[in-house]
Amino acid sequence: MKRNPLFLLIFAVSAGAADKVTNARLLELASQNLQDAGFRETLLVTAGTEAVQKGTAFIGEGGDFLFAVESPLKPQIVIDDQPGPAMTQLNASNVWVAKSQLRTGHPHTFHYIVEGKRFGGNLNVPAFGPDSYQKAGVPEGKLSEKIVHISKIYEGMESEYWIYAPVQYDASKAAGVMIWTDGQGHTNRNGGSRLMNVIDNLTHQKKIPVIIHIFTSPGTVERVGGTPTANSVNAPARSPRRPLRSVQYDTVSDRFGRFLRDELVAEVATKFNLRKDGYSYAVAGGSSGGIAAFNAAWQMPDQYSRVLSHIGTYTSIQWTPGKIEGGEILPFRVRKDPKRNIRVWLQDGSEDLENSHGSWPLQNIQMANSLKMRGYDFHFTFGAGAHSGAHGNSQLPESLTWLWRDYDPSKTEQTYEQETAEKDKPPYRVRIYNRDAL
Repeated sequence: MKRNPLFLLIFAVSAGAADKVTNARLLELASQNLQDAGFRETLLVTAGTEAVQKGTAFIGEGGDFLFAVESPLKPQIVIDDQPGPAMTQLNASNVWVAKSQLRTGHPHTFHYIVEGKRFGGNLNVPAFGPDSYQKAGVPEGKLSEKIVHISKIYEGMESEYWIYAPVQYDASKAAGVMIWTDGQGHTNRNGGSRLMNVIDNLTHQKKIPVIIHIFTSPGTVERVGGTPTANSVNAPARSPRRPLRSVQYDTVSDRFGRFLRDELVAEVATKFNLRKDGYSYAVAGGSSGGIAAFNAAWQMPDQYSRVLSHIGTYTSIQWTPGKIEGGEILPFRVRKDPKRNIRVWLQDGSEDLENSHGSWPLQNIQMANSLKMRGYDFHFTFGAGAHSGAHGNSQLPESLTWLWRDYDPSKTEQTYEQETAEKDKPPYRVRIYNRDAL
């Protein structure tokens, strides 16, 4: 049968009429009428049809969440290992949704039960609190253009970095410094970490001091050129450049700390008035960037005294017997080496990585217990997540406030002491929960 071209055009327009909307708008539509003719289509476009089919889709804004799954039978949602709300079927289709209110500033998990079997789900659901969103009346800081740096400490390494300065920065007053590894991941204001929003809100509330933030990316070197750094890295033959992320981040030495101090910070100091005391410096990162942050402070505590480590890679990735120390040694060096004057926030999850390099969760627990045993000023948050930034990012307002608490710009040093509440707690213990009982 021949179709009228006008009919085909109208059909095509109506079939693709649903547009992707913001999380806030989708939640608003869900609160009005779930059975509205266009809601299902808008949901699928916004949450992703494939994610809905796989049962991994979720939409969140603050503590308001919407979960969606495709199933021929009514599913039961389980949130944080507890039965969730009853699910609603959309327009006699196979798409089911549930609305829920989750605690903000924390990560969450969910999955479905369909015909008695587990289906779909996600271990890394961040619920951002109000300080992770832009607020009316809070001035926005300024992110610089991308800056390219060529290193001498890592011979010929090319890396990129950005500088974020809060509005409160006054060039007549020296500011603190916080360096963020894998910094390219923080350059989107409303991206996965929402870091710039957090900085603006906490600085405005005077919960953290005025800090110049350096977002630095891992470097690369040309495959040809024959520098010692280039020759030390394994990379696919097809790659024109060799990535140095693991060499920079996972190697236990003072090289990365010197790179930050002597190259990046020195370069930024030509543009901004920076403090020179380690009391006013922090290093932060996740995964290999997390161990890099700790290692920089551990090796050079007079330069960096505050550490934020998410899902830190305290494992043997760069260990070469007799030649290079890997991250697996650090928890034990904390126990045996002279105590450093540093303050540390650690985070990890029970479902983090486990491979030939070691166990991320067990090594982070080892690190926490080592810090506790030696009386360090530390905090450890341990959740049910996998190797993801969801947990750490959702807690950024809390962790940054804790890390910079009691900061006094009139001082250049402070002896960090373990909090009384932490002293009164026992060490962390491990219980096997995912194996058959023996």
